[in-house]
Amino acid sequence: MLRRRGRRSTRAGLAALVVLALGLGLTGCTDDADPPAPDPTRAAPPDRLLFGVWGNDEEVAAYQAMVDTYNARSQESQVELRSWEDREELVDALQAGGKVPDVFLASRRDLKWLVDEGITQPVDELLDERGTEFGDNYSRDALQAFSYDARLQCMPYGISPAVVFYNTELVDFERMRNRGLPAPADENDTRWNFEEFVAAADFATRPRKRTRGVHVDPTLSGLAPFIESGGGAVFDSETDPTSLAFASDGSREALARTLELLRNPQLTLSEKQLQRATPQTWFERGRLGMMIGDRSLVPVLRQVQGLDFDVMPIPTLGSYATVGELSGLCLSQDAASTAEGADFLVHATSTESVTRVVRAGYLVPANLEVAYSEDFVQPGRLPLHSEVFTDSIRALRVPPLLDSWPELDAAVRDDIRSLVTSAPDLDLDAVTEQIDLNSQRVLDPDFEEPTESPSESASESASPSDEESTED
Repeated sequence: MLRRRGRRSTRAGLAALVVLALGLGLTGCTDDADPPAPDPTRAAPPDRLLFGVWGNDEEVAAYQAMVDTYNARSQESQVELRSWEDREELVDALQAGGKVPDVFLASRRDLKWLVDEGITQPVDELLDERGTEFGDNYSRDALQAFSYDARLQCMPYGISPAVVFYNTELVDFERMRNRGLPAPADENDTRWNFEEFVAAADFATRPRKRTRGVHVDPTLSGLAPFIESGGGAVFDSETDPTSLAFASDGSREALARTLELLRNPQLTLSEKQLQRATPQTWFERGRLGMMIGDRSLVPVLRQVQGLDFDVMPIPTLGSYATVGELSGLCLSQDAASTAEGADFLVHATSTESVTRVVRAGYLVPANLEVAYSEDFVQPGRLPLHSEVFTDSIRALRVPPLLDSWPELDAAVRDDIRSLVTSAPDLDLDAVTEQIDLNSQRVLDPDFEEPTESPSESASESASPSDEESTED
């Protein structure tokens, strides 16, 4: 049976002492007659809690096993698992007025909205009462990421940084070193710079085998780590942004270096190739040397026969930087039982429970004890350098808390894409000014339309890689 610690047990003890004292006092005031027999009582039925998650069948099965363990041990509450296909589907259900699970998985992207709408309640005091060790098993950055209004709103659960997946047949660092090409120093060197990244893309591009070197999504999240690494900034403020900062000097310099590679039609997938298949599919076919991804790709790529792959961090243009998805477990403001919900939250974030879920291979745990364990690293299985995921957490740049991510992404999507796809020439100043202007329409509550807007040519979308492409 699960035991609760802290105030609840203390209050129970005080209540017992009060009852005992009253009983002794009343005994002295009664005659010798036997007291009436107490009415028989029945144990209260256990509270019913709903636990909401998203994921594929293997992930959901791991969550179910964790829930089953809790239910077998708990007499006070029983938990039912409900799953959604992905984060967007769960959020859509909540926004449509669906029942909020008592405890549920949430993305940090949605934290501000969840708190502002009164959907969640802070968990710091509840977990502290139950003896949760925050400092030992969780990084300060992870705890700060899920803090808002000076309270821990949700318990950090997953931190999945973006890394570089590479085909070890196409990107052979030993052969590159033997040819005098820029490459990591040895097989255990998991750090590299942008020059080595470019050399790897060139090495993996083999016209006779119809392979391409690299693909990076031309999106806000796709370009963000390169901007941050090169000394730029994605937002004009880390806490209260009113604009993106693509037009700043540091960001433009970082973009100029990055786009020299990403706009190279010989080394990157063409628009026609991307219309035929996704970058992941080209990678699985052995036709793409490198792509950006996170831990959730690992179980999928392991199933591809004949594919040998490994991972490296995002290459540095100056300092190490990456972006990633952060998830936490939140407690509903209207939970059927706040106390029992907090008890389950303690169970779900325990080392034992997180280890069970991690074994499925999709999750990079926020729990540091599990993150550095063999259950996560899984030695002897691909990728051989799984420590890159946990090491990259230290380089994670956490964005500001926003409640307008969908609107921001939509406002800048086309112009950010044009940074990579516009042809034949790119007016970097005009495009970055337009990106920042469009972002201000979403982020700045005091925004006023300028009398003159950046050049309309900023959004041209013909692809330079269509001029020369290997389509099949």
